[in-house]
Amino acid sequence: MILRPQVLDLRIISHFLGKVVLGFGIMMAVPIAAAILFGETVPIIDFAISLFLSLSVGYLLVLCARLPKATQMSWMHGMVVVSLAWVVCMFLGAIPLLLSGHWQSYLDACFETMSGLATTGLVLVQDLDHLSHAANLWRHLIMFLGGQGIIVVALSFLVKGGPGAFRLYVGEAREEKILPNVVETAKFIWFVSFVYLVLGTLALAACGVWACGMPVREAIFHGACNFMAAFDTGGFTPQSQNIIYYQSIFYELATIVIMIWGSINFNLHYAVWTGRRKELLRDIEIRTFLVTLAIVTVLTLVGLGKGHVYLGPVNLIRRGFYQVVSGHTGTGFQTIYAQQFTGEWGSLAMIGVIMAMAFGVSACSTTGGIKMLRVGLIAKAFKEDVKRFLTSESAVVTTKFRHLRDLFLDDKLVRSAALITIAYILLYLGGAVVGCFFGYPFLQSLFESTSAAGNVGLSCGITQVSMPVLLKITYIIQMWAGRLEFISVFVLGAFMISFFRGK
Repeated sequence: MILRPQVLDLRIISHFLGKVVLGFGIMMAVPIAAAILFGETVPIIDFAISLFLSLSVGYLLVLCARLPKATQMSWMHGMVVVSLAWVVCMFLGAIPLLLSGHWQSYLDACFETMSGLATTGLVLVQDLDHLSHAANLWRHLIMFLGGQGIIVVALSFLVKGGPGAFRLYVGEAREEKILPNVVETAKFIWFVSFVYLVLGTLALAACGVWACGMPVREAIFHGACNFMAAFDTGGFTPQSQNIIYYQSIFYELATIVIMIWGSINFNLHYAVWTGRRKELLRDIEIRTFLVTLAIVTVLTLVGLGKGHVYLGPVNLIRRGFYQVVSGHTGTGFQTIYAQQFTGEWGSLAMIGVIMAMAFGVSACSTTGGIKMLRVGLIAKAFKEDVKRFLTSESAVVTTKFRHLRDLFLDDKLVRSAALITIAYILLYLGGAVVGCFFGYPFLQSLFESTSAAGNVGLSCGITQVSMPVLLKITYIIQMWAGRLEFISVFVLGAFMISFFRGK
């Protein structure tokens, strides 16, 4: 029996939602600092207005709650807060983008903001090459925040530990605690992310200066933006030509390393930091990733070779393999133009990239898609069933796998993996059907839908300002549901229904 929400439920949700919004709003001080550094006056005003509105909304939500200190958050509260937080932050984060004048409508600005928060990378910005440094940095910063998790921001600075903190953490599609305390886990995620940010920015800036001939200050700015997008498997870049702009194989190789590193489970990052580097090659996620990467790479390169699209191994790596890695890690960086997918690649190569985008890499990372853990568990379940048929009826067949520690496969794990996998497949197909409804070919519709729902960002040309409003809204919903992995979104839907049908 579903119970109708009480006033206390709404106050609990309002209190914690306000905390998250406050944390998100404070981050707008970063682009204000960038605007001051680059001497941009108008963006200072844009972000000051947005900062004031965000802090006002967050403060009012906390103030209206007037929550007693001993009140505990339930699983339902945590899930609703998380799913609502992403929507509210989308609306607030879109304000400075709209004020910049580079987005045709508020819906387009919201699309871009959700694309950033969900680390997708699909864009509707106009004249990106002349966007202010402050607004450009904000696009990449929200991607950095979304990759680590906006709830992780709140847990790190504004929310105290306890059962409520863990329920917020799980609601953002993270189930694995790195450290015993979930707040300490959140702080560790941010600590390693900032360390990688410094190191990655310097590496990409060096490539920019040495290989691309960029001025030092611009190289550092581009390095920081591209690292945030690569490590958080997003796909935004400061220039409209994406990675093509840099015309450097060294820049491309550096981003490949960062994309793969960002797609790894944060628990494995902790293992590396604590000296247990062998875990990288023992873990089921990494092993499954290497297998699926090999499969989709062969499929894509065979398709490209069959069509004689690129001549020579270097071109195949820079144009073919790069797109596969970008899609599989859920990043969305491109070294080809969107129209080349449909004009040059052919069906087989596009199917290879669609499969890569659909899979994703690691759970508890910044990548999207189904995730290698689920793919690996389903594969092992099939293998276990085959073993049962080949052994005597009295034999007990068990399957052990390594994921941070030695675990045994059970029906509960397989059922959970299968359900989420089916949900993703339905989401991919649902977006493709909407695309076909508006007249786009099925393969292109499936490509773009998988990119949106898998939080990838590769585009074959459908994502444009001129595409139908309903398709924009469809992709926003796909990015949101795909990033949160459905459960908290379903809980929010049930919570809203309970107002009318609850007892």
